[in-house]
Amino acid sequence: MACALFVQAGAAMPQSREYSFAVISQAPNASDDLALRTAIAQTDDDNLAFVVASGFKSNTEPCSDELYNDRKTLLDEAKNGLIVSLTANDWTECKNSYGGAAAIERLSRLRELFFVDDFSLGASKIPLVRQSTMPKFRSYVENVRWEIDDVLFATLNLPATNNHYRTEAGRNSEFEDRLIANRDWLQRTFALATNRKMAGIVLFCDGNPLAIPKSRRLFDASGKRNGFAEVHKQIIALASRFAGKLLVIHNAVGPASNAASGIAWRANMGDLALGPGWRKVNINPASTTLFTLADGIRR
Repeated sequence: MACALFVQAGAAMPQSREYSFAVISQAPNASDDLALRTAIAQTDDDNLAFVVASGFKSNTEPCSDELYNDRKTLLDEAKNGLIVSLTANDWTECKNSYGGAAAIERLSRLRELFFVDDFSLGASKIPLVRQSTMPKFRSYVENVRWEIDDVLFATLNLPATNNHYRTEAGRNSEFEDRLIANRDWLQRTFALATNRKMAGIVLFCDGNPLAIPKSRRLFDASGKRNGFAEVHKQIIALASRFAGKLLVIHNAVGPASNAASGIAWRANMGDLALGPGWRKVNINPASTTLFTLADGIRR
């Protein structure tokens, strides 16, 4: 199904139709790949345009090359086209053999392994546009976009661990550089959808950029810096000028009970918080909300 749905940028827009996609969210304390393997098998059996894997490892699993290679092989065996959306568990909390932070080195390794060409993983190769095609942002291969009919889909590297903002002085070059890259990626994504008069945008990320900050200040009363402040402000501003619908799909914070039972709408912005397992989202161009969540949580 996927190959027939996707269109190249600039091509004539095909007649809109209903379709569905799935998002797999990793269990935070999983000790092996059983849940991920089961979710892939179940989504293989469904009629889906594509699947997004929101992370591929838990926070208790190692950040080794061996695990990375094993998970890449597993994801690539999916029958559906599968796009990886990185999460904090995949890289931000990784340690080296001495117990020191290895996040930046592991992120570089992930980029080499998982994002090697301009297509998705899986049997149905979905054509992707990577931010890395722009020389200024050639490192950011994980930020991708693709489209079906008049809906634009995009991933954003936005880890739930306060966007990987580090409190230690002098250690935020990764955060600051990615902040610039993400700002440009969001701007281009909304500009494309606006210029093409598209009906909707779906944004996949780990952290929740729609969460209302506890303080309007960059730093709260305790001195903690809000790592999502800039992206929150930008998305709210971009969405307010976008004529279509925006759906942000992110991972729920805390216990699985915090996962959403449906899409929470505020104006034209939809918020979907994922718990462990996989969820199916339906797209109906004739619907006033455009996006609806299929019943049930698959595990």
